[in-house]
Amino acid sequence: RHWERAPLLVRRGDPGYYAGLFSTADFDAALRGGEVHFGTHLDVTSYAEGVRETHNPSGRALPAVVWDFYQNGCSLRLLSPQAFSPTVWHFLSILQEHFGSMAGANTYLTPPGTQGFAPHYDDIEAFVLQLEGKKHWRVYSPRTDAEVLPQFSSANLTQAELGEPVLETVLEAGDLLYFPRGFIHQGDCLPDAHSLHITVSSYQRNSWGDLLEKLLPAALQMALEEDMEYRQGLPMDYLRYMGVANSDAVDARRTAFMKKVQSLINKLVDYAPIDAAVDQRAKSFLHDCLPPVLTQSEKAQSVYGFPARWQGGGPRDVDILITKDTEVRLLRHGIVRLCNEEAGVMLYYTTENSRVYHKEEPKFLEIDPEYTDSIEFLLSSYPNHVTVDTLPCETLEDKISLATLLFEKGILTTKKPLVQV
Repeated sequence: RHWERAPLLVRRGDPGYYAGLFSTADFDAALRGGEVHFGTHLDVTSYAEGVRETHNPSGRALPAVVWDFYQNGCSLRLLSPQAFSPTVWHFLSILQEHFGSMAGANTYLTPPGTQGFAPHYDDIEAFVLQLEGKKHWRVYSPRTDAEVLPQFSSANLTQAELGEPVLETVLEAGDLLYFPRGFIHQGDCLPDAHSLHITVSSYQRNSWGDLLEKLLPAALQMALEEDMEYRQGLPMDYLRYMGVANSDAVDARRTAFMKKVQSLINKLVDYAPIDAAVDQRAKSFLHDCLPPVLTQSEKAQSVYGFPARWQGGGPRDVDILITKDTEVRLLRHGIVRLCNEEAGVMLYYTTENSRVYHKEEPKFLEIDPEYTDSIEFLLSSYPNHVTVDTLPCETLEDKISLATLLFEKGILTTKKPLVQV
C-alpha cells in the first residue's frame, strides 16, 4: 500500500490541538513523583558535531539533576509516558485496538538550538505529535530496497550517508508528522524555541514475515509427523552435485533435487496451522497491550468497583454473588484470546497487564476444554449482555463458577453492580 511508503505532514494551525495530552508540566510532575529512573524511564542525550552521546547517571532521576542537564543543552527522552500519564495511557489504548498491534510512545523535550539524536531509521510506523514549541525535521527515503519496511532499526548514521531529504519542515504545536519504517529522520530545535513532542509507534514486528516465522516451523513439524515423504533419506550422493561449488554445473541430478525441494516446500502449505500461528501472534499482542482504561460505569459493574472493605472489625461485602439470572458481558472484546497449546486450553487476557511495557509476565488462565464454547459465546455476544444461565456449560454450577472466575479477573462486567452501596 502506498501509504506505508510515504511521509505525511498534517498542519493543524491550532497550537492547542493536543492540549491535555502531555506537557512539560506533566514531564516535571513525573519526575517529582519519584518513580522515574535514568536508563529505565529517562534518557539524557546530545548530538553535536556528528557525535551522539548518552549521559545517563545511575539511579533516580531527581528533578534538579534532570533540569540541569536540560539547561546545559541535553535532550530528555521519557520512555513509556503512559506509565505516568493517564491521558497518554487512554490515547494509546484506543490506538492499539485500532491498529491490532502494540501502540507505544516516547516523549522528547529538547532545548532551543540543540539536537538530541543522530539521523537513523526505525522499525516502527512513527507518528510525531508536536505538543509545544517547534522543531525542524528532515526526512529521507530508504536508501536501498533492503531498508524499505525494515525489521530492525538502524545504527546512528552520518550526514554524509543521507543524501537530500524528501521532506523538510518545521513542526509547530498542533502539527503531526508521519513517516513509515525505514525512512531516515532527524530533528533539531531552532534557536528561538524549545520543543516537546510525543512519538507514537505501531506495527513493530507485525509483518507477514513475522507471522511466517511462527508458522513455518510448526508446519514443518506437522509434516514430519504426518507425511513419510519428509522423513525419507536424502540421496546418498547429493553432496557431490549440490552446494555452492556445484551451483553452475549442468546436471540432471541437480534439477531433480531442486524439484524435490520445491515440491516439499509447496506441499508444506497443506500442513500449515495458520489459525494456530495467528493465535500465537495474538497471544504476543495481548502481552504487549496496555490494560484497558475503564469508564466510571465499567468500574462500578466490575470487580474494580466491588465494595469489599474492612468495617467493624471484619471484612464486609466480600462475597461475589453471581446467580443464574445475573447479566454479564466481556469488559471489552479484544481483551481475551483462546489458544490451544500443548499444556491445554489457555485464555490470555490483558486486564492485569502493567502500564509499563512487559513489566509483568503474560497473564492467562488454564481453561477446562468444556468451557471453550462459553468463552466463544461471550465473544460472539459482545457487546450485548447475556444471563449466566445461557452459558453453554453442562451444569448451572459450572456456569456460575466460570462467570465468577472471569469476573474476579476483571474480564466480565455485570449489567448492574452486584452490590448496591
